[in-house]
Amino acid sequence: MTSLESILEKITRQNCKRAEKMRRYIVVEAVYQNSGQVAPLDEIIKLKEKHRFRVILDESNSFGVLGNSGRGLAEHCGVPIEKIDIITAGMGNALATDGGFCTGSVRVVDHQRLSSSGYVFSASLPPYLATAAIAAVNYLEENPTILTSLRNNIALLRKGLSDVPGLTIASSPLSPIVFLKLKKSTGSPKNDLQLLDKIVDRVLMEDSVFIVTVKRSTLDKCPFPVGIRLFVSAGHSESDLLKASESLKRVAASVPSELI
Repeated sequence: MTSLESILEKITRQNCKRAEKMRRYIVVEAVYQNSGQVAPLDEIIKLKEKHRFRVILDESNSFGVLGNSGRGLAEHCGVPIEKIDIITAGMGNALATDGGFCTGSVRVVDHQRLSSSGYVFSASLPPYLATAAIAAVNYLEENPTILTSLRNNIALLRKGLSDVPGLTIASSPLSPIVFLKLKKSTGSPKNDLQLLDKIVDRVLMEDSVFIVTVKRSTLDKCPFPVGIRLFVSAGHSESDLLKASESLKRVAASVPSELI
């Protein structure tokens, strides 16, 4: 947040014109895809209001997860929804369908309808995928206990992974993305990733448990943390989660100790 505030102050000093001020946005993931951390939305909103920015919140990994009813990070943090200018999310995670949505105030939605209708109507969802998304939202509203099942599964997996040799959990306890990183780096992010890739490959080959490492792009400007990601859903059984944690512990224990 200190880094964010310094950037906002720098941009504010550079952009004095009203037109430029109207186009200033803070774009943030509610649950970070590459670390499983939950964004401190209440602090971000304070900075937004102080420096007169707008906020675009990506709820792809938090919609159907956070909040008492699964509405996402704003509900979880108790932030009034009108303080978020635009909310967007992919529907391929909790809703298990395709596409996404983008919403906000009446003014924002009207602008989107007018300025993006050509794109929307040339690339809209097939009706069956839209229907699947509606059914998933209805199911979530009618079965709020599914959120409890998800949180119990997250806690169970975190408990099983709490003593994996050479690895430590770095993600938020609320995140369905459980992120593991090396307790001791090899000294090179590239070597760290190669080591973790070997662990992931062996877990898949030996126990048919699919987990992944963080993938980097040559376009990335920020140094992402290197680690292993596991994705938890309410549909996992206790045996699924125990199998995953036990497999990872066994494989990690067989890695040469000097590397971890």
